[in-house]
Amino acid sequence: MISVFVNCATILIGSIVGLLFAKKIPQKVTDSIQLACGLVSFVMGVQMAFKYQNVVYLALALILGGIVGTLLDIDGKILAFGKWLEKIFMGKGTGDFKGQGPLGEGVADKTGAERGLGSEGEASPTFESGHPKKNFAYAFLNASVLFCVGAMAIVGSFKAGIEHDYSIIFLKSILDGFISIGFAVAMGVGTVFSIITIFVYQGSLTLLSVLIAPYVSEQMLAELTGSGGALIILIGVNLMGLKKVKTANYLPAVLFSVIFVLCEPLVKGVFFR
Repeated sequence: MISVFVNCATILIGSIVGLLFAKKIPQKVTDSIQLACGLVSFVMGVQMAFKYQNVVYLALALILGGIVGTLLDIDGKILAFGKWLEKIFMGKGTGDFKGQGPLGEGVADKTGAERGLGSEGEASPTFESGHPKKNFAYAFLNASVLFCVGAMAIVGSFKAGIEHDYSIIFLKSILDGFISIGFAVAMGVGTVFSIITIFVYQGSLTLLSVLIAPYVSEQMLAELTGSGGALIILIGVNLMGLKKVKTANYLPAVLFSVIFVLCEPLVKGVFFR
């Protein structure tokens, strides 16, 4: 589990550094950092997405994953958890717009529609001047997805749990630390709390690695990387302000990628005997 603690520590340190710098950085510079983070996320996602081995699996995983995620409202549930974390740790919810609320500056005197409130008065990361406002839950969601989706998290956790080889996770930790600086500057303190997701996710993979490892093949890692890359592309689209996408609703795509690879031998056995 030492690798998990190191990864969480680098993100925590990076986020704190980003928050300290954010107080001294003008808004227009923050906007440019957010655009850069979005562009980097987009490029990373494209690079990962093209590592798929079967484009049919990728397409079906994204389509079915999007349908299931939308029906379950995964994005809404993660955002709600983020709002709960904000209320517990920050002493306010995302509905508090007095003074400088969690969505950033200059929102105290706006109407509900101008603040991006839905029909039930809940805050959403609406877009202004080409970029989404800072939002605790939104930052928590995007950082959690970015840091957890990818082959490095899976392979690194397996190597740490089975072989006690921490090199991959340590490399991931360094990369995550630098990325968290930009995310914290661009999106705010919610980035810090993504360490909760990372601790649960990577910790579980590490502890269960001995049981899961025999079922993980090169093809599965390739398909996981492909579908994970597609999710990171969506994060980039969000950060660049191109379109508001409920990224977390596509998380089941990763699970479908696993299912397709596991079922492939069975399907071939039935139809190609």
